[in-house]
Amino acid sequence: MGRDRRNKSKDTGRIAGGFIALPWSVVDSQAYMELSYPAKALLIEIDRQFVRDNNGRMLASRAYLKKRGWKSQDVITRALRELINAKLIHKTVQGHRPNKASWFAVTWRRLDRIAGYDFGASENFNFGGFNKMAIKCENTNLKPLSGTGKLKIVPCNGVERASHEPPESTVVAFYNTTLAPSGGHHLDMPSTGEE
Repeated sequence: MGRDRRNKSKDTGRIAGGFIALPWSVVDSQAYMELSYPAKALLIEIDRQFVRDNNGRMLASRAYLKKRGWKSQDVITRALRELINAKLIHKTVQGHRPNKASWFAVTWRRLDRIAGYDFGASENFNFGGFNKMAIKCENTNLKPLSGTGKLKIVPCNGVERASHEPPESTVVAFYNTTLAPSGGHHLDMPSTGEE
């Protein structure tokens, strides 16, 4: 009912303008569900920049994000680290001071060919890496290579009874010393009344 049947290209069921297309396969992935809320929000901020042919040149710099309400560089840094580790984004250019921002790509879209990527950025791009990471974890064999038989836990030199004595009988002092100072103990000396 919300669509005009006469003009199928125009969707009247929503407000006009661009939108963020975040696939269900991303939102339902284990990688996405394990993200913190700041990382999920940052993923939307990065994907918001996508316009047809710029996947690989999207920003997450503090200067860019400050205009969008982000205040803490620490929160941005932690969220970026989470997104990269979850393989939801890929860094194509390493930023540096004073004014070169890092570039990023989302991994559920193909990497666009853009001049200026760092060496190896295109070759290391892992399309759909967030899904492959979950599959890899699910298929991990959790059994030890040697099998699941019972292992004996004993010291490497056996279970014989250890002696409780020092190896060379008793300990002998090297010097014959007393704990009192040479002039006698200060508490044993009479008080002179002077201070």
